[in-house]
Amino acid sequence: MTRRRFPWLSYLVVVTGAVLTVVPFLDMVMTSFKGPGEAGTLPYRFLPKAFDLSNYRSAVDQLDLPVLFRNSVVATAVITGSVLLTSSLAGYALAKLRFPGRDLLFRLVLATMMFPPFLFFIPRFLILVHWPLAGGNDLLGRGGAGLTVSIVALAVPFLVNGFGIFLMRQFMVAIPDEVLEAARIDGAGEFTVWWRIVVPQTKPVMVTLGLLTFVDAWNEYIWALLVSTANPDVMTLPVGIQLLQDHVDPARTMPIVMAGLVLSILPVLLLFLLLQKHYIRGVMLSGLK
Repeated sequence: MTRRRFPWLSYLVVVTGAVLTVVPFLDMVMTSFKGPGEAGTLPYRFLPKAFDLSNYRSAVDQLDLPVLFRNSVVATAVITGSVLLTSSLAGYALAKLRFPGRDLLFRLVLATMMFPPFLFFIPRFLILVHWPLAGGNDLLGRGGAGLTVSIVALAVPFLVNGFGIFLMRQFMVAIPDEVLEAARIDGAGEFTVWWRIVVPQTKPVMVTLGLLTFVDAWNEYIWALLVSTANPDVMTLPVGIQLLQDHVDPARTMPIVMAGLVLSILPVLLLFLLLQKHYIRGVMLSGLK
């Protein structure tokens, strides 16, 4: 009834939410073009006095952006690919295969989603430090730094995702068993059934999971900061940008920091624009809120 009487109210809520979402992003972009001393001054100016691209050149030089970008791309690509693969395989097993302890295993997967991820950072770091035969360690994991000095450390703790397994399993449950049984009768193995029948039907949900995983991995800060303390060469974009903001005069370098943030957001923005059709369909099919 409210919607019929006051249709403008719905539009007002949507427009207000859109403005609150877009304005900070536009402010970041505008600040990246401001000159020294323009950012953070009163009265506040939304637009720069002159659009200057020198902040982007400074960001590339001061942040060593190519190295940070490479580390972020490698870690994010490995994490996203691994989560899609493991979530799809585990989701298929938990949804369509019958084996002892399946329900208990699924409950354990759900239990991993109940704990804050920060709780496991120190145990994971210690496991990587004492990884056998890596980083100067012996067979017992002593004497060196383990995997913490390698870029592998950025990805290893996030290769499997409980939420991804849950999401894929819930979607695969709805796939008719008759279709899978027909393929098995024709002689297809479980891997063939998964690859040729199940995976094509789960494409929208996999795109949704891939985008969510990509964004989380790309923006990961706490774990990347912890790893970069052991080896600064594996520093990622979020860590590098934050360190620049902490150690340099904010009033003078805030436009450079914002330029670095704009550059770091571009891959995520472009990926979403390319896959938004599949992403929206996946959200609708999976019921993800």
